[in-house]
Amino acid sequence: MINDCTPEKLEELAEKSRYSRADILAMTYLAGSGHPGGSLSSIDIYTLLYHTIDLETDRVVVSHGHTSPAVYSALARRGLFSPKEVIKGFRRVGSIFEGHVEPTVPGVPWGTGNLGQGLSVACGLAIAGRLKGYALDCFVVMGDGEQQKGQISEARRFIRKYDLNNITVIIDNNMLQISGNRNDVMPQNLRAEYESAGFTVLEIDGHDFAQIYAAVKQASADTRSPYAIIAHTTMGKGVSFMENREKYHGSPLNNDEMGKALAEIDLQWPLEDLRTLRNEPIDEEIVRSSWPFPSLSRGEARLYEKSVKTDNRSAMGTALVDVATANPGTPFAVFDCDLAGSVKTAGFAKAFPESFFQAGIMEHNTAAMAGAASSQGVVSVFADFGMFGIDETYNQQRLNAINEAHLKLLCTHLGVDVGEDGKTHQCIDYLGLMRNLDGFSVIIPLDPNETDRATRWALSQPGNCMIGVGRSKLPVITVPGGAEFFSAQGFVYGQAHHLRKGSRATLFALGAMSAEAIRAWEILDQDGIDIEVVGISCPFAIDVREIADAAARGPVFVVEDHLSVSGLASLIAYQAATNNLAIELIPMGIKGFPPSGPSDVCLGCFDLRPEDLAKNIRGRLKKIV
Repeated sequence: MINDCTPEKLEELAEKSRYSRADILAMTYLAGSGHPGGSLSSIDIYTLLYHTIDLETDRVVVSHGHTSPAVYSALARRGLFSPKEVIKGFRRVGSIFEGHVEPTVPGVPWGTGNLGQGLSVACGLAIAGRLKGYALDCFVVMGDGEQQKGQISEARRFIRKYDLNNITVIIDNNMLQISGNRNDVMPQNLRAEYESAGFTVLEIDGHDFAQIYAAVKQASADTRSPYAIIAHTTMGKGVSFMENREKYHGSPLNNDEMGKALAEIDLQWPLEDLRTLRNEPIDEEIVRSSWPFPSLSRGEARLYEKSVKTDNRSAMGTALVDVATANPGTPFAVFDCDLAGSVKTAGFAKAFPESFFQAGIMEHNTAAMAGAASSQGVVSVFADFGMFGIDETYNQQRLNAINEAHLKLLCTHLGVDVGEDGKTHQCIDYLGLMRNLDGFSVIIPLDPNETDRATRWALSQPGNCMIGVGRSKLPVITVPGGAEFFSAQGFVYGQAHHLRKGSRATLFALGAMSAEAIRAWEILDQDGIDIEVVGISCPFAIDVREIADAAARGPVFVVEDHLSVSGLASLIAYQAATNNLAIELIPMGIKGFPPSGPSDVCLGCFDLRPEDLAKNIRGRLKKIV
């Protein structure tokens, strides 16, 4: 809830805001970069919010993260740190005060930069609050230009569907963006758009503290609908020659301009003192946000017997229900994008309807929302086809990685195992994308039994994790002529699985391609050719000793239904090269875009069926002899 403000308090806030305007100009001028114009137009909004909300329970999500100078100064004037500390460190290596807001800054709940993310983040925070049973107000400060982003429309629809009426949007409507007047760049009727989405819309003078306070107070008190406050502001407010000029959106003042501005602003300290401060070394301690994560029981692992075929996605969905059932006091949030039957979250939706959120075909909003929800002590799961959960939402997953979230990303229909849907749905580049996201664990399980154990592990571990599976039913992998391979063991991230023994060569197989590799081994074994078959489910954590041992045996073959140029073969090549290992590497994977057709036929187009693999390996080994 918003704290009460007397007229005297509002005057005090106006005075703080005047000092903040000087902070903004000083930090961007001395840094030689930054976004002063929008920071000056939004500073009154930030000042009012940060001095009237409860920072312990309520949240201010900054969607246009480039207004960081205003955010930092307003928080400093609230007393969270020194204004001089901000000016000293702004945009310097080693400082928490980066060019766009980061959660290392006290009072910032989520790092943003790419426009259009903030409203989705608020959805995640509000959902987490609801599941945990605590009340909070969530204010999302946004730019007017970023309203052109489609993801915002997705978030508005989700907010209205789930009655997230504790979310209030405040739009810094200064009518300017980089290319000029907003109506010339891309005209929008902001009021109509928000009203049509079910928001109550207020329009105010964004530089009048009494009006800002009254609107925020009304939005906080009214729980019947979400609110959108359109705050009419002025770019560069407070410095006459900067006002209403788009030039200053992303351009700091030069020396002559700063000299002119000093006559109009209330800079607390001599500029030369601040310049000296900027030359001092940064001695901040950067503490990464440590989002809470619940302690979980993994439940009892299931055993899928060798006599029954099932698909990895079903095993994944069943394990999800098992873990949630084993942890009745732990809040789970499972987000789906119109694919519950295909990604196998329908069972969870039936068992835990209050924790299942159907977001429709709105992947961008859902990826960002699920990531933000994971920062609040909730087990947050986003299940989708790989093409949509990774490729289409790469930007959102990148922000989840930057924010060091705890997202559990469950992706199905990977590789060519989506068959007839063809090129647009065959996710053959997921490793190439995911390997760029620092901190994301990636698991591509071999069979249903490993999928069961890997899912339980992922759900119980902090940090971002992606589990990727195909569509088709698979054989359960066994030891030669015996029991199920994964019957007794738990899941160990990074462990390679030696499925068949051999001495003349090594065949590394990615995930579900392990079954194809075993059948190729059987064909070669009949010819008296013995090779080692190693199943890899954790491609980003291969022990270099596995590669060294493989190189000692002979040629190293790699089979995957992924692009070889960015998949398991390239990962092995990189490990070998950076560890000074000489290997003869023969990649057997996808080249180009696969055709539309049954999965096994598509594999045949790239010589990836067992008989093709055996032929390739046999031919290469004969050349050695």
